[in-house]
Amino acid sequence: MQQQSTTSVLTRSSLAGDLRALGLAEGDAVMLHAAFRQVGTVLGGPDALVDAVLDVIGPGGTLLSYQDWELNVDIWDGDGRVIDALRDHVPPFDPATARPSRDHGIIAATIGTRPGARRSGNPGACVAAIGALADEFTAAHPLDFGYGEDSPFARLVASGGRVLMVGAPLDTMTLLHHAEHLADLPHKRRVQVEYPLATPAGTEWRVVEEYDTAAPVVDGPPEDYFRLIVTDYLATGAGRSGLLGAANSVLVDAAGITSFAVSWLEDRYGH
Repeated sequence: MQQQSTTSVLTRSSLAGDLRALGLAEGDAVMLHAAFRQVGTVLGGPDALVDAVLDVIGPGGTLLSYQDWELNVDIWDGDGRVIDALRDHVPPFDPATARPSRDHGIIAATIGTRPGARRSGNPGACVAAIGALADEFTAAHPLDFGYGEDSPFARLVASGGRVLMVGAPLDTMTLLHHAEHLADLPHKRRVQVEYPLATPAGTEWRVVEEYDTAAPVVDGPPEDYFRLIVTDYLATGAGRSGLLGAANSVLVDAAGITSFAVSWLEDRYGH
């Protein structure tokens, strides 16, 4: 068996050092997006990265992760209603047991399935949190317009929280859906999606209304325009960029990037 060179092995401690150098600090509330394979060889795997973040933010901090909901099958028709042939077989969404979408990677899964993690009650906009304010961030997540007012994303902005992208494409910064919600734009696309929800009385079927998050919310921007927003924001000198292990990483203030994104959208598409 080929021996791994110890000089290339990253540890919980070395990752914590990289996080501090990037600007993450004790007491931070931070939403983490990560493409873990970009980080390098990590002793302890994805848990070591999650633990490193928790080490840096400390007991007063909170780690958040966008989760969505893993069903493994597209169960909806073109109008957002559950296909009749599948309706009786779809498990209801229960935040206590639902798994995060595999599309969001192993770090989201690691956070969302950790003992003590709290998950919010909106299936499509679901957020998991660990730490001091986990309950406050995830409680009473509105079902309609789940990226808008009083959502975990709005609470992250209001609390002075931050967003950390570790090797993740910049167009995957979920917080910018909150900016889409806030921006004053004509003809924002709305969608309706039907979900089964687990309740003490049994399964409740609920049609949820949301601004379209599967494509730009208005006509005009390219598909990956979140990347352009983040790149333009960093070009102003805001935020921090650096390496976490081998992964190009970015740390931004949630309020700053949201305000910038709202103006960016309104300046270009608000007419």
